[in-house]
Amino acid sequence: MNNDSKPTENNSGINQPMTPQEVDPQQKLEHLKELEKGGLTANPGDRIDASMSLEEKAKQVAVDAPDITGDHITVPTYFVVETPEGEEKALHHVKDAEEISDMIRMARLDENGNQVWR
Repeated sequence: MNNDSKPTENNSGINQPMTPQEVDPQQKLEHLKELEKGGLTANPGDRIDASMSLEEKAKQVAVDAPDITGDHITVPTYFVVETPEGEEKALHHVKDAEEISDMIRMARLDENGNQVWR
């Protein structure tokens, strides 16, 4: 397994599942039921529900399955980020992909591991 797949916790204490073991078993069952129905145009976890709280979005998983190499991968539906202004946002891994890339380019760490914004 890739060592980059460690649980992430931001300053507010929001944890996002990054390994199969961290995914809520109830969420796994719901995804499996949706997949068994068939006729889906997207992964069950990719659905956007605007009424969800930041914490709920942080726990939503888009993919929790083995990939073609046999490694089990877990992809959060939303990536919770903190903007340079200190605002926390949940960015959808597909819909907000460009903004996620922009955030990655802006956020850098200094030699002490502190986040520095460009």
